Amino acid sequence: MSNFKPSITVLYFAAASTTVGLTSEVVTIPQSGLPLASLGDLLISLHPNTQLKKVLECSQWSVDAEMVDDPEKLVLRGDEEVAVICPVSGG
Repeated sequence: MSNFKPSITVLYFAAASTTVGLTSEVVTIPQSGLPLASLGDLLISLHPNTQLKKVLECSQWSVDAEMVDDPEKLVLRGDEEVAVICPVSGG
């Protein structure tokens, strides 16, 4: 049996980066994969006592530089680059 643990790289921008204090991190996901819709809860559990839940509620996901319209339909298998895209306010 292999000890391989699939992982993804999460990129944080704008408010998400400010909230967690990082611009990116590598996150281990379950061997069976992780629905993109569940990633927010995983990230919130890794960064307790932050405003990440609030930031994620108004953010979108990008996987491998492509915006995701329906996070329920996408399962992360490992090696993806997932970005938290926060709303941008214009001035």
